[in-house]
Amino acid sequence: MQSFRSEIENPIVQKDIIELADKIQQFHEGKIDEEKFRSLRLARGVYGQRQFGVQMIRIKLPYGKVTSDQLLRICDVSEEYSRGRLHITTRQDIQIHYVSLDRTPELWAELEKSDVTIREACGNAVRNVTASPDAGINPEEPFDVSPYAHAVFQFFLRNPICQELGRKFKVSFSSADDDSALSYMHDIGFIAKIKVVEGKPVLGFKVMLAGGLGSQPRLADVAHEFLEADKIIPYMESILRIFDRYGERSKRAKARLKFLVKDLGLEAFNELVANEQKALAYQTFPISTEGFDNEPDLSAIVAPEVTIEDTEAYEAWKTNNVFAQKQEGLYAIGIKINIGDFYLPEARALAALIRDYAADELRFTLRQNILVRHVREDLLPFFYTQLKALGFTDLGYESVVDITACPGTDTCNLGIASSTGAAQEMGRVLREEYPEFANDSDLVIKISGCMNACGQHNLCNIGFQGMSVKAGQYVAPALQVLLGGGTLGNGEARIADKVIKVPSKRGPEALRLILNDYIENSGGVDFIEYYESKGGQKYFYDFLKPLSSTDDLVESDFIDWGNEEKYEKAVGVGECAGVVIDLVATLLYDSKEKLDSAKVALSEGKLNDAIYFAYSSMVHTAKALLTSEGTKTNTHNKIITDFNDIFVKAGKIELGTDFEDFVYQINKNEQSEEFANAYIADADKFYNLVDAYRAAELA
Repeated sequence: MQSFRSEIENPIVQKDIIELADKIQQFHEGKIDEEKFRSLRLARGVYGQRQFGVQMIRIKLPYGKVTSDQLLRICDVSEEYSRGRLHITTRQDIQIHYVSLDRTPELWAELEKSDVTIREACGNAVRNVTASPDAGINPEEPFDVSPYAHAVFQFFLRNPICQELGRKFKVSFSSADDDSALSYMHDIGFIAKIKVVEGKPVLGFKVMLAGGLGSQPRLADVAHEFLEADKIIPYMESILRIFDRYGERSKRAKARLKFLVKDLGLEAFNELVANEQKALAYQTFPISTEGFDNEPDLSAIVAPEVTIEDTEAYEAWKTNNVFAQKQEGLYAIGIKINIGDFYLPEARALAALIRDYAADELRFTLRQNILVRHVREDLLPFFYTQLKALGFTDLGYESVVDITACPGTDTCNLGIASSTGAAQEMGRVLREEYPEFANDSDLVIKISGCMNACGQHNLCNIGFQGMSVKAGQYVAPALQVLLGGGTLGNGEARIADKVIKVPSKRGPEALRLILNDYIENSGGVDFIEYYESKGGQKYFYDFLKPLSSTDDLVESDFIDWGNEEKYEKAVGVGECAGVVIDLVATLLYDSKEKLDSAKVALSEGKLNDAIYFAYSSMVHTAKALLTSEGTKTNTHNKIITDFNDIFVKAGKIELGTDFEDFVYQINKNEQSEEFANAYIADADKFYNLVDAYRAAELA
């Protein structure tokens, strides 16, 4: 059924979705190779699952904000196209699983009816912009960062400068110095600040640059102690342009911004960013806060009368899961969602609850939970009874008993060991054996199914990473234990140390030993201070070492958590924005499409888009010929330099000028209609020259 072709009101979105449908058809007909098609669908939120023939759809929800209408729409889509389970990610997205590829255009069209997108939720693009879930209601915040996060999301969505980066690009906004959006682990992280200039308060941000997780975690550098709010979008655009041009593309493990900044050095990188400013359409970009009203009028809501039967449980819930907002008389309610999974009946009931009795807004959190905002104090008893009926009043919201975990081997191609199963069991241990930690939010436990760290295991107090371990001729699932990491505040953090690897079934016992020692020997200090006071790795390695032995494994040790069959290490092709290897014909096809897009953008007066599409066309055209020669094409900068040496200086392609000067007109000219016309004409000329050269070579 293709009714979505005429039902979508936004022509830009309509074009996007129809293109996906057409490309799926071309892929089935063999007209697009698999690698190119993978790149295209990932940029549209369609991610291949571990299970053959089905897709995971990632729904992009900027800073985790959802209205009742949007949540109900997501529920309807999940019911129609998936299996009724919603999964909250550590980037405030929602994922649904087991979706047929052929139905993804219809699914996307349905979501867009409630202004929800899947565009660039995966792939080598700017991913979901995350933010503190309490932004706008936090009593400690200088100002609400939500409109700034929203403006960044809008500005870079479909922006040609960041559609085909070497790797994914992550952005966060923290509302206060507690840095709850984890600025230090992002490509760009913003922390809200106010600076007094000439007696007047100026809104701005501390800017953290080039952090990241994975197998080689790196803490971000301080790029600016204070950057005015109207400069954050131009600054980020300059960074993306430099990352696009100089970032690695062939070696996936080295393709993140953190490696580029490390290789160039922060000073040299900043110089490149500064030199790019002239080419930008905006030197400043004021951001409107209109529509972000955190003083909702809730006076018309009538509080239903309820009877609280267990007043002790109710008071414990208020102590642990309810928080006073900076708006007088209003409260936020934290809902603990076990490993981020919840289902349609509960989701629909929650949507009705926030629509009828709150300000019609909730936020998904970075620890896979839900924060309901703007609830009147007199409505708290009613909310408690309603949430209790849904199973949403468990204590421990964002506390130590609230373990974060990625999907791991449940659905992810890269999963090595079960992270969700381990999290379930360790959560049980914490609830049953350590109830005193139910309201301890200073101790954080996270689990990832592999080294890529979607569960953020290397930046928490106690982390576990899925691995495998050999035991004779067999292989058993294992967990790497990491200790001593965590958020320090204001952009500072500590990366956890790798301590020891233990078979997965011994993970809960490792947790018991660590917690027992912490209770007995910490003296009441926080976990990081306790860890450092014990001298770090060796102390913990010594008392955990007996658990690492593989000489005494039993049959159950070879069956991973949540599974019934014997463990088999099976890692597929990862699609976490992997680098795509393109064929020459595909590259030239892409180049022509970009050239056409440049002309369309110019006709619509979108000079910035038109110029960058022309630049991308030139690079793809040059890359096509270099690929045919077997030349490495791992960065845009290298493509431009090598093409100049191999084809232009050698007289094979007659441009009448140096190729580097030809392309780099883009950052030496201010944007104007005259320059855009000339630059597109040059890109057109170059494409025709290369196309003719290629045709002659093939002949």
